[in-house]
Amino acid sequence: MIAGRRAFLAACAGVAGGVASASALGLQGAAPQRPLPPLPIDDLVAANRILARQGVLDGMGHVSVRNPRSPAQFLLARSLAPALVTHADILTYDLDGRVVGGTDPGSYQERFIHGEIYRARPDVQAVVHCHTPSLIPFAASNVPLRAMYHMAVFVAEGVPVFDIRAAAGVTDLLVKTLALGRALASSLGSKQAVLMRGHGAVVTANSIPNVVGRSVYLDLNARAQMQAIALGGTISYVERDEARLRMADPNEYARAWDLWKRELGPIK
Repeated sequence: MIAGRRAFLAACAGVAGGVASASALGLQGAAPQRPLPPLPIDDLVAANRILARQGVLDGMGHVSVRNPRSPAQFLLARSLAPALVTHADILTYDLDGRVVGGTDPGSYQERFIHGEIYRARPDVQAVVHCHTPSLIPFAASNVPLRAMYHMAVFVAEGVPVFDIRAAAGVTDLLVKTLALGRALASSLGSKQAVLMRGHGAVVTANSIPNVVGRSVYLDLNARAQMQAIALGGTISYVERDEARLRMADPNEYARAWDLWKRELGPIK
């Protein structure tokens, strides 16, 4: 009884002094709530504008990011030319391509590309869909896209081609249903990019800066490969072992991203 009274008095003294421990107050199971991670809206707006400035996107195409607060959601602009995207245009979608918590003001028809890749690939945090002209020949021929230099080494893992005819026969070439999104995600598999016959490409990464960097340098890599093929002779491509060493750097495009974002000026 005496020991219990002493413990009670000690706990009360700690409270009075503002130094009571959780164990003294019987709160062993209590834990402070962690603040929610910020939504990367600034970076998503910047990504749209950078990809437009770099010629990867034009009036068409789109870029998304997984919602860091809810992995079963992603952020994507409403249907708008990427260079015109602002904060107010960013919407939240579930993986089925439905707007979360509001009405649909007009969405990209091919938002299912993003949702089905996020569903199939937990490692993917950002997705770009583009119609970059340099990639079209590789999607329409049997010449594989190969890694030409260190800025596009992820290509050495292989870039498959998605032919929508295999999934749905004759279509308008747009991935505008859940089923077609799943078929595209299946063609992507574990790779970082997939070409789309008669259409364009999709690029994935673990962050917005990396997916932007990969998209820009995939374009440059394709152009360099076509130039090398035109020269004739033997081409020495980047090997997979070399690519793995380069890809060990998780921030390989950080310097370029910082430059591109600064060139945009204030993001609104």
